[in-house]
Formats: sequence, C-alpha cells, structure tokens
Amino acid sequence: MFESYAGKINRKLLKKRRIINAAAGREPADLVLKNASYVNVFSNKLCRADIAVAEGLIVGMGTYSGKKEVDCTSSIVLPGFLDAHIHLESSLVSPTEFVKAVLPHGTTTVITDPHEIANVMGTDGIEYMLQATEGLPVDVRFMLPSCVPATPLDESGAVLDYRAIDSFYDHPRVQGLAEMMNFVGTIAGDEQCVEKIVAAQAHHKKIDGHAPDLRENDLNAYIAAGVYSDHECHDLQDAIAKLERGQFIMIREGTAARNLEALVPLLCDQYSERCMFCTDDKHPNDLLEKGHIDYIVKEAIRLGADPITAVKVACHNAARYFLLNNRGAIAPGYLGDFVIIDDFEHFNIKQVYKKGMLMVENGIVRDFPSPTIEQYLTDRAHSTFHVDTLTAEDFSEHRPRGIIGMVNGEITTLDAGYSDRIDVEYDILKIAVVERHKNTRHIGIGFLQGYGLKSGAVATSISHDSHNIIVVGTNEADMAAAVNRVTALNGGIVVWDHGSPVAEVPLAIAGIMSDEPLITVNEKLETAKEQAYALGVSRGIDPFMTLSFMALPVIPSLRITTRGVFDVGSQSYV
Repeated sequence: MFESYAGKINRKLLKKRRIINAAAGREPADLVLKNASYVNVFSNKLCRADIAVAEGLIVGMGTYSGKKEVDCTSSIVLPGFLDAHIHLESSLVSPTEFVKAVLPHGTTTVITDPHEIANVMGTDGIEYMLQATEGLPVDVRFMLPSCVPATPLDESGAVLDYRAIDSFYDHPRVQGLAEMMNFVGTIAGDEQCVEKIVAAQAHHKKIDGHAPDLRENDLNAYIAAGVYSDHECHDLQDAIAKLERGQFIMIREGTAARNLEALVPLLCDQYSERCMFCTDDKHPNDLLEKGHIDYIVKEAIRLGADPITAVKVACHNAARYFLLNNRGAIAPGYLGDFVIIDDFEHFNIKQVYKKGMLMVENGIVRDFPSPTIEQYLTDRAHSTFHVDTLTAEDFSEHRPRGIIGMVNGEITTLDAGYSDRIDVEYDILKIAVVERHKNTRHIGIGFLQGYGLKSGAVATSISHDSHNIIVVGTNEADMAAAVNRVTALNGGIVVWDHGSPVAEVPLAIAGIMSDEPLITVNEKLETAKEQAYALGVSRGIDPFMTLSFMALPVIPSLRITTRGVFDVGSQSYV
C-alpha cells in the first residue's frame, strides 16, 4: 500500500518519540536485559546495569522496566559480532543457510565481497546476492568486486570495469570497493585499477586491500593509491609495516588461511584499535564444528589476549572502519544486537538478539523467511556451464611444464621446476584448468607437487576467482571424466576413481553454492574429503579449498590458469 511522504515522516516522528520516552523512563522499554554485566567498548571495562531496548535500538543503560525482561545476572552481554571480510559463497550454501549457521555464533553483521559469483555471472551475480540477503537476521553489507577477473590474464564469466559496478554504490547496503587483489596493477598505475579506486573515492566509500608481503616503496604506492586495509598478513612484520603506514589490519582466521596465532600480538594497546577480525573463506564443517567470529575471539583469549580487547576487535573496530555507526557497541542509539555468554573462560553463547528480537536460544535459531529472488536471476544462476565433453586427449601434453609446489598449511606456492610427465611415486601430478563460461575450449595444463593423490582425479568448479573447472589427476582419462561429471552436475566437487565418482558435492548455484541445507552439504563434503584422503591426498591440506586457490593468479608464486602455469612475481607464463 502506498504511503505518502508526510505519512512516512509522521511514522518516523512517532518512532523517535517512543525511543526518547523509553530512554527517559517515561514509557516501558520493549526489552530490558536486567542486571547485565556488559562490555563497554568505550571505557574498555565490564559495566553493570539494565540495558533497555525500544524500536530495535538500545535506548539506555541504568535502571529500567520493560514489556519483556530477561535476567542476565549470571551472564555477560556483548555487542553482536561483525565479520570484516568474507565471501559468502565460500560457505558453499545459500545466504539463508549461511545465516542459520553463523547466527548461533553471535554474528549479526558481515561484510561480504561477492566477487566469486560476479566472476561467474557479472553484475547479475551481484544483484543475485543483494536480493538473496535482503532482510535476513544477519545484516549483510557489500563491498563491490574490484577484480573481475582477478587479473586481465585470467578468463572469467564477465569483465567488470568501474562503469559496470558504479550504480551499485547507491545501494544502501554497499560500503565500498572490495579487496584490490591486483596489487601489481595498482602499483603500476594500471588504468582500470586506478579508475575503480577513483570512482570509489568519488562515492566516499572504503577501499579494501589484498597485498601479501608487499614491502617498502611498493607498499607505499599501494597505500597512496587509496587502499585502506589488508587481510593478507601472515606474519607480524608484514602487519606492523602496514599499520605504521596507516592501514587497518583484518586478522584472518578462516578455513584455508589461518593467521590469528601469528598476529595475536597485535591485540595490545599499541595496535588493537586498528585491527578487526575476518574469516575470508569458511567451509561448512568449520562453521558447524568451530564457529565463526566467536571462535576467533575464544582463540585470541586462549592465546593470551585481553577478553575485552578481543571482543572490541570482533565488533566495534570493524563497525567504525566501515562507518556503521549504529552497531558494535552497547550504548544509547546503537542497534539492539547482543550476544549473551556465560563467561569469558568458557564462552558459551546462551542467546543472540538482533534489533532487540531474540533470534537464538541455546543454539536453536528462530524461524525466519528466505528472501525472494527474481526468477530471471534464479534461472541464470542455475545455467552457467558451457563446456563440451572432454576426452583424455584434451589433457595430453608432452612438453615440459612448470611444477607448482604446494606449501603445507598455506595457500602460497613455490616454483618446483619442470616436468613433462606424471610421476605419482614422486608426487608429480597433472593439474589443469578448463574454461567453462564461454566454451572457448581453453585448457591450461601444468604439474602439481605436494597434493599427494595416488589414484584417480579430483575436480571442482570452485577455482578462485574465475571459477573455471580445476582438476588434478594421476592420469588424463580420469581427469577428463571428473571434469565431465562436474559439468553434468551443473557445478560441484567430484572425486573420481576406477571409472566412476566415489564422492560428489553438487553446487548448482553458479557452480559455487548448493541449494541444499548446510548440514546436508557438510555431510557430502566431509564424505568427499575422506574419499580424497583415501586416494592419497595429503591430510595436511583441505583437498578442495586448497586446490581451488591454485588457480588464483594474484598469490605468489606459481598458479594455473586456462592458459597454463603462471608466475605471479614476473607476471609471465612458465
């Protein structure tokens, strides 16, 4: 029903008066957390008071009565947690399923970069994710993809320049420009990189970074270009160099990359104000077994961080950085987003509130509706594969090719020389990336060492960031069969051996997310992992997530693209 402008103003005035009256104690609040010990992120201490909420906002701390009162005498109340950088697609499930997973862990806001789906669907992918996250009980904010594709040398489903994404800056949930992964182009003053930065600044938006091990004048140039943050620090020296130059540091603890232990010394008075927590990529099992931002907070405390500092980094610092000025604190005018725990030692989450509404109690999530997505976008997301049937001959290449040397526990790689053949005994496997967006029949071929596979092949349509099909195998016939099965599934993960799939995880949404519930996806994924390990894959790596990063041509040193093995440092093929 149409509401006039005057009607809207009148409704807002009534709401504001209600907030003021509840804050002044002239009217009962909607919710009061009685006798609450709460983290005050401004005084950096535990305070004790009633916390009153009206119209979804905290209206005051003191002595209050409310329509609903919850005794918090034996609990600690924290602001809702905020993930400063994540790709929702990495959870392998729809945004609705992702929210069901992270809400019980106290996450009430996330900052997502939809560059995974944008690399497949272009601006339709961004619009799909905006619609798929509208109105969810976790507030999903967006950073617009800066690198689609990650570099001009990669082949994705779309190429997005600054004009393609510019109109999205007007969306109320868009905070800025996502990680500038093409740091080489940024430092060189590449026209497209500079255009995107200038456009974001013209909209007065944040610009996030992605620059592992960048040093000295190159780092100066990258920051001077206008990049405000970094989440790729894996050692203290790198992080402090960036902090000293004014960048904010997102301390990452995800599935593929885990940097908390190395960076926990930053959680001190000298540095913590410019630090945030993020996960970047989180697989289903990690979300179900370990948790989300709450897991990082617990680990930080275990590693010696002050609990209040850890909580503040988990909520307030990121909110300030992204100019989300009504969240990340327990104070008048802030959103009634609360995480209620037993104590800092055990850190068991008892309840989670979103805008004053109880959404989680003892791990059980209250039902909420899924957003409505336009049929065109739904159909488009389920039809993203354009690949002919392949044979073993398509993967036969007898010229010497570069060997990508995997580093255990990391997504960085080493130059391990050359090979002209598979040698399973010495862990020399063939690796390939098959272009799947436009049926170009481009297949990049190389070799991989450190994966450990002894039989069969593993293929997946999750290959960062262009999400072509990446496959590794002990023979070309199994590689072709695994790729063909991924295509038949309209995307997914396939473990293939002795003429058939021994495990598979269908990912029908753009080839990177599933329509199924998180628990179902996790069960299939864990089964696939065990089958991959049974075929010899090294247990020190994630068989699929780690493999997917072998195709990302912005992380040193060697990667594989649809054109072959690529040296990130020299920006050339080997």
